[in-house]
Amino acid sequence: MSGHTGQRSAAESGDSAPADPPPPGAVTPAPSVPAPRPSGTVIAERYQLLAQVGSDDSVNAAFWRARDTILARDVALTLLQATGDDGEAERAAEMITKALRWGKFEHPGCARLLDVMPGGHHGLPEDVLGLAVTEWVPGRSLAETVRAWPLRTATLLGMLDPLAKGAEAAHRQGLVLGCAHPQRIRITPDGSARLAFALPHPDATPADDVRGLGAVLYTLLTGHWPLSNSEAELAGLPPAPRDVQGVVVPPGLVRPGVSVEVSALALGALGAGASHGRVHTAAGVHKVVAELMDSEQEVALLPPPDDGTPAAADEVWKTSTMPPTVDPERRRKLSLALGGLGVLLLGVLGYLGVQVGSLLGVTPPSAPRIIVAGPQAPAPAAETPPAPGAPAAPPPAPALPPDPGREAVVHPASVRVFDPTGDPDNSGRISRLVDDDPRSSWSTYIYKRPFPALKPGVGVMVSFASPVQLSRLTIASPSTGSRIEIRSAPAPDATFAQTIQIGETTVNSGTADVPLTGSQPVQNVLVWITKLGGGGDQNVTEIGDLRFERVTG
Repeated sequence: MSGHTGQRSAAESGDSAPADPPPPGAVTPAPSVPAPRPSGTVIAERYQLLAQVGSDDSVNAAFWRARDTILARDVALTLLQATGDDGEAERAAEMITKALRWGKFEHPGCARLLDVMPGGHHGLPEDVLGLAVTEWVPGRSLAETVRAWPLRTATLLGMLDPLAKGAEAAHRQGLVLGCAHPQRIRITPDGSARLAFALPHPDATPADDVRGLGAVLYTLLTGHWPLSNSEAELAGLPPAPRDVQGVVVPPGLVRPGVSVEVSALALGALGAGASHGRVHTAAGVHKVVAELMDSEQEVALLPPPDDGTPAAADEVWKTSTMPPTVDPERRRKLSLALGGLGVLLLGVLGYLGVQVGSLLGVTPPSAPRIIVAGPQAPAPAAETPPAPGAPAAPPPAPALPPDPGREAVVHPASVRVFDPTGDPDNSGRISRLVDDDPRSSWSTYIYKRPFPALKPGVGVMVSFASPVQLSRLTIASPSTGSRIEIRSAPAPDATFAQTIQIGETTVNSGTADVPLTGSQPVQNVLVWITKLGGGGDQNVTEIGDLRFERVTG
């Protein structure tokens, strides 16, 4: 049953002549917007409005905390309000029909549906096209929750888990939550995200719920809402920052310290950026959340990562936040004085040792002489064998073969880590790749799951001072089994989709040669790792050196 039962207007009944056109220069009135409903109003002779806590302009819905005067309990009301838009009555009727299917669905991640009323129901005002009643979710709104930001990543994953489970259960029954709106979500006192208000948009799909889960996680991580800017404004949340292409900036760039796995989950659920790594179902979100929570439990006895979160009062691991008691200049002078005193003390002790030795008739052994013939370098000192039971040191990165044509080598002007997820692996060590010293190396993070489980790959963007015709790239790497693509890029900050593959290789014997003679002159080259070395839960690729050679002659 839907529609209005009240008297139609004169214009609707056709009893009045058409209105005169507005005079020149007159302003056409904007579509009617529902006036704020006063608190204390009783709806359907049962529900007393207490406070409006949100709205969804896409369906002209108002969210209210209300009091059920019959059962003496607080409830949540979703009121579909009439604004005079074409088709809004049909849309409201469709939303009410879908809501009736929620009668038997109950889940801890969703507020339980208690009542549904179509437009024209006894006691509903004429400007209310439908109503849904759910149990009231105590706690805080999403915006109120992030005002206490930042919170530990493990805590945020625990918040999202019930909502992800609820979306998964709803989708299995052919239902849609409508969680892609910030004011439909509330956080309970025990720290669980729950869907608090019913009646989502009739065109909402399970894919929208997945995007909503990603948006909730992104907001909990960064304090910014990554979907509609107008919804963010209504909820009192700042919109998420975006890059020059309009893509949402990864959480790790907004809040340094967010792990690559959590950042990849948020972006994958949102579908931001490239299609690779996208999470398509609520079941997928729930599975990854559960795995990440298990990982957090495994490292619970270790100090938590520095993600910008202040330590809680009852937290075991804390970092000192006491201000320095000595100013930096005084600290520098004190360090120099202590260093000089230490050198002087060592000199005095050495002198006393020599004098005591002389008195006792002990002559110190002379240092062995090292004779260097020609250009030969001094022989290295013998290595001390490891203590019994000590772990063996990892083998050093293999050295590149001798370079007979040194003039063919071209040196990069710059190098940086390329990571579409926004969490570059060990970026502070990337310069070691082009220092002509294979003993100093760069490596990816150690991943518990191989690519592309949480990210499609990791790359190194190498740029030259000017375009160059390359003939070969030699990669020194001890990580056997690593699969690497060589791709040309139009600019150092190009996206992965803008790159073109010009070669590939798999590291097998410590070094890998990639012929590039057939490629066009390039100025930017992406060395893209698609498969890591190692295995099990120790997936990592280490590279000791990259040597580019150009075509000569």
